Amino acid sequence: MPPSEPAPAMLTITVCYAQPTQLWQQAVCVPPGATLAQALAASDFHARFPDVDPFAAGVGVFGVLRGASYPLHEGDRIEVYRPLVFDPMQSRRRRAQHKAARAKKTRD
Repeated sequence: MPPSEPAPAMLTITVCYAQPTQLWQQAVCVPPGATLAQALAASDFHARFPDVDPFAAGVGVFGVLRGASYPLHEGDRIEVYRPLVFDPMQSRRRRAQHKAARAKKTRD
């Protein structure tokens, strides 16, 4: 059995927050065993966006919703989500109605 590799001294994590007009990204180094909340604190997210509660709309790692105590791994990308501007179900209904109206128009 090959010898196990030593644990990295620090983990490199990327914290992302997409605003309507730009994307903010910050690479941070945290110790092994660090949590999502600790990495957010290390990124200075709260200082940069004082009016944003990162957990209000959710925070994820590579698109999967995670809690504040989630343990991070090397290379993880933390994504701070924003509230939805529109209801996805309502949007879907509008698209379906539009498609049905267009289909009816082409048949007439």
